[in-house]
Amino acid sequence: MQTYPLSGGSPDRLGAHHDGNGVNFAVFSEHADKIELCLFSADGSREEQRIALPERTGPIWHGYLDGLPVGTLYGYRAHGTYAPEQGHRFNPNKLLLDPYTREMRGQWVNHPALCGYDVDAPEEDLSFDPRDSAPFVPKSVVSDPALFQGLAGRHRTGGARDLIYEAHPKGLTQEHPGVPEALRGTYEGLASDAVIDHLKALGVQAIELLPVHGFIDDKFLLERGLRNYWGYNSIAFFAPEPRYFGPEGLHGFRAMVDRFHAAGIEVILDVVYNHTAEGDQRGPTLSFRGLDNASYYRLSAGRPRFYVNDTGCGNTVNVAHPYVLRMVLDSLRFWVECMGVDGFRFDLATTLGREDHGFAPNGGFFDALRQDPVLAGVRLIAEPWDIGPGGYRLGEFPHVFSEWNDSYRDTLRRYWRGDAHSAQELGARLLGSADMFDRGGRRAWSSINFIASHDGFTLADVTRYNQRHNHANTEKNRDGHHSNFSDNCGVEGDTDDPAFRATRARRQRNMLATLFLSQGTPMLLAGDEIGNSQGGNNNAYCQDNEIGWINWDKADEALLSFVQRLSEFRQVHPSLRQSRFLHGGKRAADGLRDVEWRDFQGEPLEWRDPGLADLCVTLRGSSSAPEYEPQDDAVFLVFNRSPGEEKVVLPEPPVGQHWIRKIDTDRPDQDSQAETGTVTVAGQSVVAFALGRGTET
Repeated sequence: MQTYPLSGGSPDRLGAHHDGNGVNFAVFSEHADKIELCLFSADGSREEQRIALPERTGPIWHGYLDGLPVGTLYGYRAHGTYAPEQGHRFNPNKLLLDPYTREMRGQWVNHPALCGYDVDAPEEDLSFDPRDSAPFVPKSVVSDPALFQGLAGRHRTGGARDLIYEAHPKGLTQEHPGVPEALRGTYEGLASDAVIDHLKALGVQAIELLPVHGFIDDKFLLERGLRNYWGYNSIAFFAPEPRYFGPEGLHGFRAMVDRFHAAGIEVILDVVYNHTAEGDQRGPTLSFRGLDNASYYRLSAGRPRFYVNDTGCGNTVNVAHPYVLRMVLDSLRFWVECMGVDGFRFDLATTLGREDHGFAPNGGFFDALRQDPVLAGVRLIAEPWDIGPGGYRLGEFPHVFSEWNDSYRDTLRRYWRGDAHSAQELGARLLGSADMFDRGGRRAWSSINFIASHDGFTLADVTRYNQRHNHANTEKNRDGHHSNFSDNCGVEGDTDDPAFRATRARRQRNMLATLFLSQGTPMLLAGDEIGNSQGGNNNAYCQDNEIGWINWDKADEALLSFVQRLSEFRQVHPSLRQSRFLHGGKRAADGLRDVEWRDFQGEPLEWRDPGLADLCVTLRGSSSAPEYEPQDDAVFLVFNRSPGEEKVVLPEPPVGQHWIRKIDTDRPDQDSQAETGTVTVAGQSVVAFALGRGTET
């Protein structure tokens, strides 16, 4: 192999960067004694050179190879102390992925040589494994800098209260008949005409993708003949996952983002910076563990052989370390500046905010995000919990974050299931969960409202199953959520009985109507709009098959049409998507309250009634809204959980106007109609009225 002149290079940019003449390599390791750069043949099968990085500036090891071309395959070997009981696990026999690599070439192979210890030794991870792991791991790639240039910048639709569509990069398209077969399961397929047309018809303004950072399949899953489908097992924070590459390869991701932007749809990535695929002390040595275990991970106090496991995945990334924090921020900036994405949903975000004294909303990670000139303007969403101490932090994140509101999900399910006392709770959730979020200048869009997400039952399964059915996961049905707050409506699973099917269909419409009529940011799980089922599996993380994929052939077209109608109604009425919380204050313009709760007889609602089950609410523009925001919109919503039809007294409309029944879950296809006085509302239904003038309907 050709040799290249070596010089010291620069520590300023981490990773491998080609400057037109050669490549600068820089990698962080605070505790290593030596870092070797390994260069490989074009197919990655043969290691051709090992070069010790000649310079160390602080904890950054660096060197420059003049003339080294774009496309070169490489990896690192780190020399140092192998002393697990002291927190150090250096083993130069293990080829390590560059944490900053933007491309990977080759496949991960489940082999014992991936581990830094002898898996057959009685002392497990205290032993030392001398086998070379290079044949079993992908190689890092010196990327062409032209791949990551020329972006016009982020695309913003302008509203943080827009409809979010949570989707799996493969599962959305794998069985979609309108997606060309060659593009199914790929980034290009995601942004195909068929998918974009579907999303636009739904009124989707942002698609939130399950993890696309490079990840690996867990050893225990491979041994069971399964795969890590969801992708919450990251190892490469700068590289798009190759399993979703289509004909255009890496270019396909950029092309996908561009096509979504052209359609007016933002791209949000679900990112996993809380743990990595290296697992606990028995896991493989793939990158971070081998480069500097004691820096990249939080280790147990007094027992550094073991890992803090606030994530339930074996390890916890140490974002409190300045260079680990820098890596996370560099990764986020890369996806914004080089790949064009518009925002991030942070998996187990509490982990990122936990410092030595506990969770800190104003801690280092959150401060760094808000001070960064690139990241300060992107959409940020938190999953506000983990399994660590004090891990549940709903409503406690900085104001720039929206948060997944599982309390909304559970309350909605409990209410429509018929649980006692759930109506009072639903009242709070309908108004954006002000009891949780209305502090410190936060806005009503802070609450991400959802019925279902990737993790748990789909909407259809919420109405089909009382119990989880996860046997295909090969964990004896012990995995997944215990508390689903679901209701099979009388029979477990699928049925041909038309009465049961009608009851379930109405329940789904009721839940969807509630979602679209609530203040906050609605999020729809991909497939829920067509009644997609996972057969009762509420933890399909390992089901890269018909269980996890959306079944478009069985699409409920009537349900889809109804969801489109709901979305359009929400978009037309600003009173449903306000940025300010509603507390019943009187508006200066007309003296009317911005929110009024009533019972079916038109009297003030008795919240203390333990049997409360039915609600009516009028929503108007916030009393605290400035003059430049519209104030003439109002909607009247009826939630009838009772089994039979009820008479409902409509509020007195403004002079010259009347109420129009726009949404009715009992009659989802019926045209709008004007009504006055007392109206009939069917049992187990939601009805939404809007104001009209003259003959308007």
